[in-house]
Amino acid sequence: MIFFTAASKHLGVRRFASRAVDGFTGAVGNTPLINLTSLSRKTGCNILAKAEFMNPGGSVKDRAALGVITDAEQRGSLKPGGIVVEGTAGNTGIGLAHVCRSRGYKCVIYMPNTQSQEKIDLLQMLGADVRPVPAVAYDNPLNYNHQARDYAKGLENAVWTNQFDNTANAQVHYDTTGPEIWEQTQGTVDVFTCATGTGGTLAGVAKFLREKSNGRVQSWLADPPGSVLHSYISSGGQLKERSGSSITEGIGQGRITDNLATEIAHVHGSLNIPDEKSIAMVYDLLDAEGIYVGASSALNVVAAVELAERFGPGKTIVTLLCDGAYRYQSRLFSKSWLEKKGLLSAIPEHLIKYAVLD
Repeated sequence: MIFFTAASKHLGVRRFASRAVDGFTGAVGNTPLINLTSLSRKTGCNILAKAEFMNPGGSVKDRAALGVITDAEQRGSLKPGGIVVEGTAGNTGIGLAHVCRSRGYKCVIYMPNTQSQEKIDLLQMLGADVRPVPAVAYDNPLNYNHQARDYAKGLENAVWTNQFDNTANAQVHYDTTGPEIWEQTQGTVDVFTCATGTGGTLAGVAKFLREKSNGRVQSWLADPPGSVLHSYISSGGQLKERSGSSITEGIGQGRITDNLATEIAHVHGSLNIPDEKSIAMVYDLLDAEGIYVGASSALNVVAAVELAERFGPGKTIVTLLCDGAYRYQSRLFSKSWLEKKGLLSAIPEHLIKYAVLD
């Protein structure tokens, strides 16, 4: 079953979600749900992807940014002219910088110095005070999250938004992303899957769909190499093995965040997706669908395809396209970078033509 409205069968016509909205924050959410037609035909399932790269700041993290700032305002901890501080691997910081610009706050971002230059440049263009710090484990006091927390403590009218453990993050996905998916699939979604960094998206969406469907909809976590979450879930919470590393940014985790903890007991299973499959899917989506997304989005789609193969034809599998590839293009489409990472050979020969950077 493929979902079309009568209008959508005509080229260039898509129904609008609302009338005019107020500013940047009014445009967050209500993203399209895209049928990935080539993969749907291949699997016999409906492989549907929420186009979160169409949020006004370019990623799914616009939702979390708006959610945590709105929560701070409502609690009275952030007042006009205040300072928003966060530790982020990139996209949440970009979303926060956009929301701060639109609402008159100063934005300070601590981030690991392993992130793409495109993300750092964009944050600075948006007026954020960007502070790259060495990438160290969470239990190290110099971890970027702890540095953000400590900096905010010493300021007046400032909040550390604490994206990993502030459950306003999961709540905004429960309130918006989950209901949108339910409505867009007309309640026929069978499985939801995505990777997780903070855990907010998976927890919020999965909880809403579980409750709305009376437990029918399953949720599956997709995990990159170097994360403990696949090991934790597949072992029933008894193991936390961490090995390897990944080219993906902003996903994978070394602990159970407070956001993820709100729903992890109800997650049905997990999939470990190697970088080779993710990078191949980046190129396949560009070639077959004309969709230009980053490696974390591609990982989500790989997971959706594997679940379609596991559950069999006729199921509706929903995932997220987190952001566009333009934030990573200097890496993902560079032959020399891909070769250095041992991933050039993972790209099918007929798709190498898209690796246009040296």
